[in-house]
Amino acid sequence: MSFRQDVVDYIEKKYHHGIEYLWMRYPSYGIFRHQDNQKWYALIMDIPRSKLGLDGDAAVDVLNVKLNDLMLRDFLLHRDGFFPGYHIARGNWISVLLDGTVSLEEICGLIDTSYLATASAKTKNAIRPPKEWLIPSNPAYYDSVHAFDDTDEIRWKQGNGIKTGDTVFLYIGAPYSAIFYKCVVTETDIPYEFHREGLTIRKLMGIRLLKRYDPDRFTFERLNREYGIFVVRGPRGVPYKLSEALNK
Repeated sequence: MSFRQDVVDYIEKKYHHGIEYLWMRYPSYGIFRHQDNQKWYALIMDIPRSKLGLDGDAAVDVLNVKLNDLMLRDFLLHRDGFFPGYHIARGNWISVLLDGTVSLEEICGLIDTSYLATASAKTKNAIRPPKEWLIPSNPAYYDSVHAFDDTDEIRWKQGNGIKTGDTVFLYIGAPYSAIFYKCVVTETDIPYEFHREGLTIRKLMGIRLLKRYDPDRFTFERLNREYGIFVVRGPRGVPYKLSEALNK
């Protein structure tokens, strides 16, 4: 048996591109690569079993994938069906048998891992899980205290790296200096041009109100004392302990 076609089908369905055959000398060798940075993330081959140190010279299908996690790579190389990358031993590549020794489910998971390990920053951001952000607001520019008085959804300056589905916690600066709102990002990359006194805004995002906080609950003093936040000047990730408290 061989999972070769199953691998091709999985990649075509999930990543929307097919296998490429680049070598006349090796017509059955195919690669899969990113469409933006052109980096390979999988190489499928049929090679003699003896090339992997196995008994016999019959051909066997293998898949090369890349892992950034050295501990995972070392762990897998102690299991049946895994070998140092054939023809690509450098850069944390491994070869995986496609003969059923390793389950198709695990193989697909390794393809996803390799895809992420070789992806561009733009692609990584697009496929990453939803993230929580702490975003400051200067009340001198916008009356953010009353932003949600008449609506549950507004548009806001979009920070780098923020995408639809992320959660944002709006921190309103002095004289309030506290987190007021929890929102979900409903839309991104809305064109906008604004310039005033050193402030430039080129794109907006849509955010929908999920929760309000008492202004005395998550003050800057508490953020500093309990959660190690010493300044809130731009969009930043939310520490785990603060996330727990905000989501209670």
